[in-house]
Amino acid sequence: MPLPYLLARPFLFRMDAETAHEHTLTLLAKTAGTPLARTWACPRVSDPITLAGLQFPNRVGLAAGLDKNARCIDAFADMGFGFVEVGTVTPLAQPGNPRPRMFRLPASQAIINRMGFNNDGLQAFVANVQRSRVRQRGDAMLLGLNIGKNAATPIEDATSDYLLGLEGVYAHADYITINISSPNTRNLRSLQSDAALDALLSALARRRDELAAQHGKRRPIFVKIAPDLEHGQITLIADALQRHGMDGVIATNTTTARTGVHGLPHAQETGGLSGAPLRQASNAVIHQLRARLGAGFPIIGVGGIVRAKDALEKIRAGADVVQIYTGLIYRGPSLVLQTARALRADRSNSRQS
Repeated sequence: MPLPYLLARPFLFRMDAETAHEHTLTLLAKTAGTPLARTWACPRVSDPITLAGLQFPNRVGLAAGLDKNARCIDAFADMGFGFVEVGTVTPLAQPGNPRPRMFRLPASQAIINRMGFNNDGLQAFVANVQRSRVRQRGDAMLLGLNIGKNAATPIEDATSDYLLGLEGVYAHADYITINISSPNTRNLRSLQSDAALDALLSALARRRDELAAQHGKRRPIFVKIAPDLEHGQITLIADALQRHGMDGVIATNTTTARTGVHGLPHAQETGGLSGAPLRQASNAVIHQLRARLGAGFPIIGVGGIVRAKDALEKIRAGADVVQIYTGLIYRGPSLVLQTARALRADRSNSRQS
């Protein structure tokens, strides 16, 4: 495990979760590209896979939410991720929900957050992406840019925010994620309903065609969905993704359920629960999506990966690649290398059997 993480971890875990989060991002942003950063660096495991026309160097990615303002792309690249997703960014800067809004549940290796898309806005976000050395030198690591709507935008006008986001990030992304599943923005999850989803995806597909012609490049669009969906809702979402030419799905966001954490300190805090207790619910959604979408439709699996074997479960449930977030907080950067190696070994064994 990288030495700076081992040294910093006891101090960070004495702080409240959000303060520790902010200090960590500041450290990563300031040290990227310096000699200290090399002590964080891990080799990037080669385990390439092509999805949505993109070649992922390996199958382990960083989930959106950790780096909302795209400040630490270079530092996460040094940790060996095959792909990194930053955001969620909204068209205008917004402070998010009142503090406190992030809580650790270490006994269950979980986090509850109600951040509310706190970010510095689209213009600052894109400027940070452009400044990253990874983008400037054309590094093999892929970059996903995750967009959402401002809290002050009425839900009936949400499409306009997503179109602004799509236009703003289009030229700078390897793929774009449409976040309609955070539980921390009022009414956002209603965009997963049949009619609302159809209207949103139709508008995004039309604008993407225009942007593809303008830039000479078609950027893949992924849609991130919630784990708290009925079977029928998952079926409707899967059908809508294919009907509107979306390129993939990310399953899943955080959950409003509290299964596995009852009685723990902070368990009843409002917000989305991530970490180990989310694993089974996320895997169930992935399994249902794969059954409905069939082979070949890209699925990024996220939710509850705190050990390498958890990522293997995601792949066996139907995911093509995986993302981690909460596991990185509890286990540190070594989790990236361990998981990437485990997925490569599993693929190698499958080919030989």
